[in-house]
Amino acid sequence: MKPTLFVLAAGMGSRYGGLKQIDGLGPNGETIMDYSVFDALRAGFGKIVFVIRKDFEDDFRRVVLKKYQDKVPCEVCFQSLDKVPEGYTYNPERTKPWGTNHAVLMGKECINEPFAVINADDFYGKESFQVLADYLKSIEGTEGKYCMIGYRVANTLSENGTVSRGVCSTDTQGYLTDVVERTSIEEVGGHILFKDEEGKDVELAPNTPVSMNMWGFTPEYFRHTEEAFKAFLSQYGQEMKKEFYIPTLVNDLIVAGKATCRVLDTPSKWFGVTYAEDRPQVVMKLNALIKQGVYPEKLF
Repeated sequence: MKPTLFVLAAGMGSRYGGLKQIDGLGPNGETIMDYSVFDALRAGFGKIVFVIRKDFEDDFRRVVLKKYQDKVPCEVCFQSLDKVPEGYTYNPERTKPWGTNHAVLMGKECINEPFAVINADDFYGKESFQVLADYLKSIEGTEGKYCMIGYRVANTLSENGTVSRGVCSTDTQGYLTDVVERTSIEEVGGHILFKDEEGKDVELAPNTPVSMNMWGFTPEYFRHTEEAFKAFLSQYGQEMKKEFYIPTLVNDLIVAGKATCRVLDTPSKWFGVTYAEDRPQVVMKLNALIKQGVYPEKLF
């Protein structure tokens, strides 16, 4: 069975004020998401599932899905604030979505095979999808053998400001032991620095693995997610902004001995539109990849 690609796209319509997720960056109006789908198909993924907001469905089907649906089976599921387990309540004043791991939970009814999770608005690169697809094929039929693509921090920086990244620690076998969110990461005078809790600069080696929210799971992850979300709501349901994140649960499962998470190295360079000023550079980088023959000029 081929693995499934699960694309987190529920934040897209709101986060950018308009339809930035369908902002054409490639030479024929291709979006970053188009490159991810193209890479996933040639890496051997067999189905694409998108999680979006319900009020965005018509635009999404018209502009995005119609490109792919004759090339690969596609499904859509929906994330909304009121999608909580029966019997659980939350602050009626809350407007902020529940976070990335709640978005993942929305795929429970659509996905029964090993699956990858990615953000819709990040460019991950051809090699990353191949590494991920190969690993997911190897863990079919098992439980608790998760993975994460570990980007080399030097390949994830913005030229237009600082970034925040989940900095990963691994054991000698390459399994994840810890992810710590680090802020204000930037290159200064040839050194990659972040600010620690006391505001002091700490240097990171260029090949330090960081998480860009590109994960691989087997289907029982949904069961763990649902149980953890119930616990999250019991503790934080009345709060306005607390979010339910993927790395938090992965970390908890590792500590509890219920899962391992292999950190898979990739030579791919991540890029995305973190700042408005990033857009021209993303266009330039995509054109360079097309000139190198990594992508055709027209994807679909």
